[in-house]
Amino acid sequence: MRKAVQKLIFIIAEHHENKAKSVVFELAACAYKIKRICPAEIKVIILGSETEKLSFEITHATGLDAVAIEINELALYNAEIYKTVINNLAAELSPSFIIIGHTPRGLDFASGLAVAMKAACITGVEGLSEAGGKICFKRQMFYGKINAHITADSEPVIITVQPGTFEPYKPDNASPGRVETRRVECTPKFTRAKGSRRCKFQDSSISEAKVIVSAGNGIGAKENLDLIYRLADIFPGSAVGGSRILIDRGWLEYRQQIGLTGAQVAPELYIACGISGASQHLAGMRGSGFIVSINKDPGAAIFNESDVCVVEDIKKFIPAFLEEYGKREI
Repeated sequence: MRKAVQKLIFIIAEHHENKAKSVVFELAACAYKIKRICPAEIKVIILGSETEKLSFEITHATGLDAVAIEINELALYNAEIYKTVINNLAAELSPSFIIIGHTPRGLDFASGLAVAMKAACITGVEGLSEAGGKICFKRQMFYGKINAHITADSEPVIITVQPGTFEPYKPDNASPGRVETRRVECTPKFTRAKGSRRCKFQDSSISEAKVIVSAGNGIGAKENLDLIYRLADIFPGSAVGGSRILIDRGWLEYRQQIGLTGAQVAPELYIACGISGASQHLAGMRGSGFIVSINKDPGAAIFNESDVCVVEDIKKFIPAFLEEYGKREI
């Protein structure tokens, strides 16, 4: 009788300046959830120009085996190299699942990799379950108003996982995994990295604030930001943040952006004002200790993540709240 071939899961490790991003350990947690439904071997794939030391750190922290791929041309990140090398490795090892962070870098190469591999691609995954012997991947649709549960009809399956969805996997007494080091030459044909530069703003007030009052599209007009700042002023150690749309409009500075392409924050108190709760924003503030949301839409997705939900227009609620607060100060 022929022995069944065990399935394989790839985790694509994201790193910067030779340090693993926290999302790597969240992807490991996701991989183990898949493994419970569909028994499989898990391998962490680390691509870069100096990956061996980083690979040993990841395998010691997770107990998972890793493939460290040394590529001289990857001193700076390049999506073309990622797609080419991962595609070649997948052709050799035939993974059933490839798990990538739903981050700016992950989104840069995941869809192109799926095309190259002729693989199913499910983005923005926020959970998984089993139905009829198949894995269902949960993701938001229509700005968080609907949760879709998606299955793939074929393998391999590439998924991108929203940061903050899974509790990071770091077992206390894990036996270090094995590291296989490979050296690969891969010169990109169409793109090249010319360098990188840090954001102009290095203000850490958002990441260090104990209280964040955050504004979204629902505030209506730029002048209503005054209400947001007035509300933030009553809390010591507070900061004002916002969703991407306000930054794109120039109402707030980029250093104030919270979300997938902005800051990842975990204040003791997070007050969301006029924020719908799209997955991109939730990815940046899920670690908050206590969440209060003010939104006139009772179906706003942000309420699903909130400890206190206020269904009201901020232009009515915040002035009334500040008035009552002022009475208590007298």
